[in-house]
Amino acid sequence: MSEQNPQVMLETSMGDIKIELFKDKAPITAKNFLNYVKEGYYDGLIFHRVIKEFMIQGGGMNEALEQKKTSYAIKNEATNGLSNKRGTLAMARTAVVDSATSQFFINVVDNTFLDHQGKQQDRFGYCVFGQVLEGMEVVDQIRAVKTGSTKGHSDVPLEAVVIKTARLIE
Repeated sequence: MSEQNPQVMLETSMGDIKIELFKDKAPITAKNFLNYVKEGYYDGLIFHRVIKEFMIQGGGMNEALEQKKTSYAIKNEATNGLSNKRGTLAMARTAVVDSATSQFFINVVDNTFLDHQGKQQDRFGYCVFGQVLEGMEVVDQIRAVKTGSTKGHSDVPLEAVVIKTARLIE
């Protein structure tokens, strides 16, 4: 990937995760994520869904599991040829193809079944827009936390994993 790709530091309660965004392959998604970072949106939110052999998801809820208000949904760029491999970042969404807003996940194993496989809604896939450059050991610590069900949500870490701050590395 090119030198011009923006980098973001996620400072979490378990350590730092340095991320590179693929603005060349996923320009809409990278810009959307950066907008949230620049406005301090992710600061104080948690990784609210952790599945040890799948992914860690965050960017939408606070410690009380209250959904934070987002801006508009973006176009799904899952057709960009990038694969949901271990260490990549992708946008979370509902069953609706173009419904991603602020929530993202980090793949902790190769999840190629999430890649774009066709135009149908259930085969469209999840857009990969970045990768972990440093801090995969932190991601692995997060994926290993004990989880349970809380307030109607499953796979919630029993002890909150907080995104203290997310900032652009200049």
